[in-house]
Amino acid sequence: MYFDPPPEVVDQLRVACAHLPEAYEEKAWAGARWRVRKRTFVQVLDADTPRGRVTVMTFRSSGPELEVLQHAGHPFFRAGWGANVVGMVLDDHTDWAEVAELLTESYCVLAPKKLAARVDRPVE
Repeated sequence: MYFDPPPEVVDQLRVACAHLPEAYEEKAWAGARWRVRKRTFVQVLDADTPRGRVTVMTFRSSGPELEVLQHAGHPFFRAGWGANVVGMVLDDHTDWAEVAELLTESYCVLAPKKLAARVDRPVE
């Protein structure tokens, strides 16, 4: 079963996505999602698990970071769909600065090159 996440989590993600050109928030089939040009780069929802209800976020990644995140273990996990989709459990120990970086990268994976070029990103 899936449910809407806590409003304070949605607020944190809203802030993390606010600087991304043409990104917009909308209600998803469960929870909330942020999109660019009709492509979802992050979704957040609550899910019932054998360990109880948890808040999870799915986002996109690429290259070596994708491989690392999919095999890093808690709070990250390989999503059950999409080759470049990563899941992350959001809880009291979440590093919101890290979440903002992950969402920026997720946006850049899906955004048109002209929009992605407008995003301030650390030089690698």
